[in-house]
Amino acid sequence: MCALAVATLTGPAEARARAKRPGAAAAATVAVDYSINLAGLPIGTARLAGSFERDRYLMDVSAVLTGLVGAITGGKGSARASGTFAAAPQPGAFSIATHTASSGIAVRMALAHGNVVQTEITPPLVDMQDRVPVTPANKRGILDPVSALLMPTQGRGEPLDPENCNRTLPVFDGATRFNVVLSYAETRPVQKPGYAGPVLVCTARYQAVAGHRPDRPGVKFMEENREMSVWLAPVEGTRVLLPLRISVLTTIGTNIIEATRWSQGGSAGTTGTAEAGGASVVQANLSGE
Repeated sequence: MCALAVATLTGPAEARARAKRPGAAAAATVAVDYSINLAGLPIGTARLAGSFERDRYLMDVSAVLTGLVGAITGGKGSARASGTFAAAPQPGAFSIATHTASSGIAVRMALAHGNVVQTEITPPLVDMQDRVPVTPANKRGILDPVSALLMPTQGRGEPLDPENCNRTLPVFDGATRFNVVLSYAETRPVQKPGYAGPVLVCTARYQAVAGHRPDRPGVKFMEENREMSVWLAPVEGTRVLLPLRISVLTTIGTNIIEATRWSQGGSAGTTGTAEAGGASVVQANLSGE
């Protein structure tokens, strides 16, 4: 659904400094490895690494295409986001870089309370006359593509409350503004290396808002797409859920990004369904077409 990738606009040094303060609680960390499959064929791998300390987060995502697809395209990317969260994330910084054998693009955004204050895209976007203009209002109260993966618990804070599925994600990637509308479908048991327990299954809908080209077949396909879902699993010791599985029907088959391993560290003394794994925040990349 989105392309993800690099850099560091804020945070790791500050997070380490806070962790070293006397009496400060250790940040909860999680690392999730994913396989990427398209139409039943493995085409790549991805990794998400997150650190959560009180109401602050830092997340890195990375991906690389492998096999024949990787050999042809050379596709890889990485992204980073940081900010605070309560009922929803409020990103403060986002960066992404993707690369193929023939091209690459990098986006950096600075935000204040989820409002975009500066954007830099390299190389600059080509001015398409049929593109729906992005207005200043479209850049307020948004989530970047990485922060959109972070789902704070809602209501009473119970991680497996079906209400945690029912939300609209207002995403802006630096060029396009769109909504991802999630709705509860079911709760089901899952067993993966490092995680065993129930997950929330949410259906997803795509709504184009701005920056897109409305007459493009791909946009129309995604707006009419009823075959999208995400499985959300709780991160032990936090009020956060993260994707265990993302499934999106594309014009050439179903794209499935599914966890192959889930590991956690920090937050000693908490309880949950995940197995402690001594994970640390590492740099990662995510690219999706």
